Amino acid sequence: MIVVLMGYMGSGKSTIGKNLATILNSNFLDLDDYISRKENTSIPNLFKNKGEIYFRKKEAFYLNEILNSKENIVLALGGGTPCYGNNLDLLINNAMVKLFYLKLSLSILVERLYNEKENRPLISHLKTKEELTEFVGKHLFERTHYYNQAPSIIVADNKSKKDIIEDILMSLI
Repeated sequence: MIVVLMGYMGSGKSTIGKNLATILNSNFLDLDDYISRKENTSIPNLFKNKGEIYFRKKEAFYLNEILNSKENIVLALGGGTPCYGNNLDLLINNAMVKLFYLKLSLSILVERLYNEKENRPLISHLKTKEELTEFVGKHLFERTHYYNQAPSIIVADNKSKKDIIEDILMSLI
């Protein structure tokens, strides 16, 4: 079984994923980290040196590689992964995949991301909460159509990690 977590950056995919993998006795993979290891460079460097089109092709290639694995995995996708190519179809139509959207409101995402924006190249240039709100809001507007196609949507606003993990575990039964 491959449990896949998708959602916007800051939604808790990696944090929840690591904890969930421990509980399920599965391997945890963060797709961006996996790509970085395989390409032997950071994601920002990949974007800078090879461009987004190259990155998206590699993202789809490595997603396919992981989905063809015979291991039990908890996989945290990059925020944009389900929005490009046929990635979402691959996830939805794979019988081994249990796909979850970790859904958070714009205001909670902005609060989380504002405090850690220096560690996130995509938003590190944004100076104010207003700029961040506009940026995240635009992205959510573009991506929600894809995210909402997940068979399981976990509304994570005001929930503890434990509660979110319980929701996921209950959906797996």
